[in-house]
Amino acid sequence: MHHWISSPQALSETLARWAGQPLVALDTEFIRERTYYPQLALVQLAIPGEIILVDPLVPGMPEALRPLLQDPAVTKLMHSASEDLQALQRGCQALPAPLFDTQVAAAMCGLGAGLGYQKLVEQVTGVQLAKGETRSDWLRRPLSDSQREYAADDVRHLHAVHAFLDRELAERGRHAWLRADTERALRNAAQEGDDPYPHLGVRSAQALDVDGQVRLCRMLRWREAEARRADKPKSWILDNELAVALARRPPADFREFGAVLDRHPKAPRKSRGELWETLSAPITDADRAIPLASGDSLDKQRIKALQQAVAAVAEAQGLPEGLLCARRHLEALLEGRGWPEALEGWRRELLEPRLAPILSGG
Repeated sequence: MHHWISSPQALSETLARWAGQPLVALDTEFIRERTYYPQLALVQLAIPGEIILVDPLVPGMPEALRPLLQDPAVTKLMHSASEDLQALQRGCQALPAPLFDTQVAAAMCGLGAGLGYQKLVEQVTGVQLAKGETRSDWLRRPLSDSQREYAADDVRHLHAVHAFLDRELAERGRHAWLRADTERALRNAAQEGDDPYPHLGVRSAQALDVDGQVRLCRMLRWREAEARRADKPKSWILDNELAVALARRPPADFREFGAVLDRHPKAPRKSRGELWETLSAPITDADRAIPLASGDSLDKQRIKALQQAVAAVAEAQGLPEGLLCARRHLEALLEGRGWPEALEGWRRELLEPRLAPILSGG
């Protein structure tokens, strides 16, 4: 059974009754198809034996949720929390700390990287969950019975999953690893900082020369700022394909630029003047000092050697390679950009002894 909470007073009364509970399961439903920021549409909370569905669209409800989210005495149990954190930060101006992310914990326990909630629940409890409302409209009211049941299932088994993973982490001595990763996830969600080098995430940027990558980086930075300002998806502002094409062969003047944009149905209209200024501004030596996407020009033998070293460490620790280190982090190391923040802490302690000789050429 679950209860629908439609007033801040009812929520406050329920949370007062839950006082002293050390663990609360938490999930959200949100909509993001037409906006940059996720629109918080539902918050699910559970303690053993009780599930509530909270309507965050009701005035005053985000404020009533905030004390629980910020209570340091209550660990919030979530699965694959990164996008939920963004939705809660945007919708409630608060983040659920401390946090126990069952997806991250499962990976640290050797159950697999990126394990979905349904698969994890089945693996731990034997229960098979329905998937019917995955793409549902969570902003509509009232929600259907099937929507509510699906939403309740998302927190119904988190306590059982946590109990299993907590024991597994204790046996492996990896609770500190999980705390480090979840604390970093919370910091990242709180900062909401723009990526200073967004071109590095575009694979086709590797085919551009230095000036082309500078132009692409500029346009993607502009796109990020414009998407935030307009609260629209980034692809609605400027898609990657058009951005790379403009960076590779910048038009000679604004007239030619307009003609190129007119041939692309998804090209910006009202803001094309700003985009042209961003694209056509003179490139300086300081601009050319940005890190470059240069995967194909890197020493492939050394990349392979680094990947093999990561694989050996992962196997020895019983970890998925993807949890330990991504290829882009190895590329950053090989390019001399130092240890990425994502590898600091326990990952660096495991990897540096194996990677340092390869990086130094030994």
